[in-house]
Amino acid sequence: MCRNIRPLFNFEPPVTEDEVRAASLQFVRKISGFTKPSKANEAAFLAAIGEIAEISTRLLRSLETNAPPRNREQEAAKAKARAAERYAPKKQSTETAHSHVH
Repeated sequence: MCRNIRPLFNFEPPVTEDEVRAASLQFVRKISGFTKPSKANEAAFLAAIGEIAEISTRLLRSLETNAPPRNREQEAAKAKARAAERYAPKKQSTETAHSHVH
């Protein structure tokens, strides 16, 4: 679940409220173990999302950097390339494929 939480600091254009809320939702889902809470837990679940979103927004506004803002499209392309490499089928070398322990 948490692989959907992306860095939100130092982007141009700046992070949106929806992006902060989506990351907060993923965080609450991860730590609670619920994708969707029961009616009994719904109020606490939603309150936690709101509070984490507020704290995250406050954090992002208070952070400082001298680095130039990152470009969203470039970062997305890099992430896509890393995922393609990570999930690409692995090729066996001919040595490994044909060696057997007797």
